Formats: sequence, structure tokens, C-alpha cells
Amino acid sequence: MKKLLLVPLVLVALTVLSLVFFWHWSYSTGDRAGYLQKFSHKGWICKTWEGELAMVTLPGTVSEKFLFTVHDEQVAQGLRKAMGQRVDLQYEEKVGLPGSCFGETRHFVVGFTTDGPVAPVPGAANGAAPAGLPASGTASAAAAP
Repeated sequence: MKKLLLVPLVLVALTVLSLVFFWHWSYSTGDRAGYLQKFSHKGWICKTWEGELAMVTLPGTVSEKFLFTVHDEQVAQGLRKAMGQRVDLQYEEKVGLPGSCFGETRHFVVGFTTDGPVAPVPGAANGAAPAGLPASGTASAAAAP
């Protein structure tokens, strides 16, 4: 009878220990910079903050999306205020967390900084248009006489 009770107890203890280990252990850490374009609090039972960062290398190029999860409420509120701005996200990648109650992604944001206003277009100095373009910044369709 004692052995029948001991087996489930050991299994529960191992499960709890593995969850604690994977929650505190990070596979990788890093930074990602881009424009915060989506941030929402979602889930049926376990509500998590899920976001999307558009990483753009040069103006006019296709952006890569970086999907992330936020657990810290203070970080989440700060990111809500930074919507649409260029931000630098500090994140930890967690591997081995089961289910979606911990978040929809493996990337958990632990902090961020805002980069300030939008960077100028490369080649433009002090607001001047790049070489070959008129001051409006668009190419002229009219041919020179």
C-alpha cells in the first residue's frame, strides 16, 4: 500500500522539480531591436502578454517578425506605452516548458529600452535628400529639358 502511494508522489515531485528547473534555466539570452507593432494580453485560462517586433535592416526592405512573451507586468505596461516605437528587447529563450500557460513563444522578454525617435534615412545628412533625389524625397518622373 505504501509503494502505491510513493510512486505517484515521486512522479509529482519530479514533475514539479523539472518545471522549476526549466523556468529558471535559459537556453539562450540576447537582444532584438525593431519596431513594436503588436502587443496583446490573451489566453482562455492562462492570460499572457504576447507581442510582435518588426525587425527592419534598411528602409524599404521586408521586415522579419520576432514573436515574444512577457510575464512581468511592469515590463508589459512599459511596452504598451512604447507601441509603434523602436525598442531594444532583452530576452531569454526557454526550452522545455510544456503547454501554452507559460506563453505562446519560447522567447520571454525580461526588459527593454526605447531607442528614441526614428533614425534618419541612410545617405541623408541633416535632413537633406540623398544624392539624386529632390528635396521632397521622391524621384521626379519628369525628364530634364
